[in-house]
Amino acid sequence: MEIPRIWQWLNLLVCVLLLIKSEGSGFVPITYLEDAESKGAVCLDGSPPAYHFDKGSGEGVNSWIVHLEGGGWCSDVSSCLERKDTRLGSSKQMDTQAGFYGILNNQQDYNPDFYNWNRIKIRYCDGSSFTGDVEEVDPTNNLHFRGARIFEAVIKHLLAKGMENAENAILSGCSAGGLAAILNCDRFKSFLPNGARVKCAPDAGYFIHVPDVSGTKRIENFYKGVVETHGSAKYLSKSCTSKYGAGLCFFPQYVVQDIATPIFVVNAAYDSWQIRNILIPGMADPHGSWQNCRDDIGNCTPDQLDAVQGFREDFIKALSGVQNSPSKGMFIDSCYIHCQTEMQESWFKTDAPQLANTTIAKAVGDWFYDRKPFQHIDCAFPCNPTCGKPVLNVKVHPEF
Repeated sequence: MEIPRIWQWLNLLVCVLLLIKSEGSGFVPITYLEDAESKGAVCLDGSPPAYHFDKGSGEGVNSWIVHLEGGGWCSDVSSCLERKDTRLGSSKQMDTQAGFYGILNNQQDYNPDFYNWNRIKIRYCDGSSFTGDVEEVDPTNNLHFRGARIFEAVIKHLLAKGMENAENAILSGCSAGGLAAILNCDRFKSFLPNGARVKCAPDAGYFIHVPDVSGTKRIENFYKGVVETHGSAKYLSKSCTSKYGAGLCFFPQYVVQDIATPIFVVNAAYDSWQIRNILIPGMADPHGSWQNCRDDIGNCTPDQLDAVQGFREDFIKALSGVQNSPSKGMFIDSCYIHCQTEMQESWFKTDAPQLANTTIAKAVGDWFYDRKPFQHIDCAFPCNPTCGKPVLNVKVHPEF
């Protein structure tokens, strides 16, 4: 009786493996940057940083995508200690293989403009979107706040591995990695050859400065804690910090106009992480009356939907620094999703989200190669049929 069941499982496994093979690079092994430890470029627990590297080929050998992993932040010693012994605080806890899909895919059918580039994913283990730099280490907790050093160490390592000859380069990232791609955009370009075409394409990293539904400035206070704990101010826009103070300069809306490097913002106006953690965090909903709305904004009551639509309006206002520049691009859809460039389903497929009959992959490619500018903001929910069902690929942040 068990033999047919075993064959069913084997057939399922074969189908999954064939699907993985047909849709991209599959899994790419991890590399630990052991010599970064001597420079103090280490994860929260003091372990070395890590990355995954799938080499380019053909015409793509001198083109590079550096993609920054996401995973939230820690804003004080207590929350950083909670991350310290996880994959978000220690390379010892990271999976040794990473799936490369979407913008990291190595097949032309699924990633037409960047499939043969050198594609790198830098793992995230500092909790500050690669901005922290505190020299002192408290021996009572052994926490290292060195995200900015990790970024520099890995980039310099990649330069020595061939990126010093780059003709094209993109800094991308998802969520906290998307924010890191914004905050480190000009810094990334400064490492690359003068003649190279260098641009940034952050995904789901445009976190906005708004109160939650109870009126509490929770995300503002949280980001201030991140910046103070990690000593991030020295790596934030000086123009911004002189105007607003370092805490607010963790928000893209206050720094994007000062970024000189061309940048393309990919984000949902109804970003599911931001709706669930910034607008409607659990602490602002002690009785759970917003739960159905948080799970799927199609389930919101009329009053709740008004608040969600208000968030979209605030999001669009926060994009003014992007809209007013010809070197900048944006793909702002009305899907209820978080991170779209890493997932094949949303990056480039027949049923992927579209704006102006254009997928994210096509929009980014056209913009990068100067084939066509792209600045589009979707109509209000629920107008876009290409969005499909909500993709709840995010977790509620433990500090919200």
